[in-house]
Amino acid sequence: MPHKVHNEILIPEMDILLREGKDVRFTPTGFSMRPFIEGEKDAVVLRRPSTFRVGDIVLASANNQYLLHRIIAINGEHITLQGDGNLSVTEQCRTADIIGTVIQIYNADGKPKRLTRGRLWFYLRPCRRILLKIYRKLL
Repeated sequence: MPHKVHNEILIPEMDILLREGKDVRFTPTGFSMRPFIEGEKDAVVLRRPSTFRVGDIVLASANNQYLLHRIIAINGEHITLQGDGNLSVTEQCRTADIIGTVIQIYNADGKPKRLTRGRLWFYLRPCRRILLKIYRKLL
């Protein structure tokens, strides 16, 4: 049976492995990345990033918490993040705060999901409330 480990313990250990050049797979919690990542069901594989692009899903430390969100803007060393399931809230971090980049997503059955840059979803922000409501009803 899988064990839950608090982020304060898990993520620093993941950071060590990523810095050693290893990929790390874990199951995130929360629903801020819906519909692309289902918390407590889907698993993600992280790799230590060498560069960042708008649309990357990253694990970062921001505002004294760990976030698995998508990069929506880059301004020098300053990164703006937003969860795909968030309607308006964004977070700020620096490039140094990014721990890993998602390179693969697996569904609960272990099958790979398509990893997208989320461009269409980004432009659908005005409609997200309705689309997410439909999505939750279909679950």
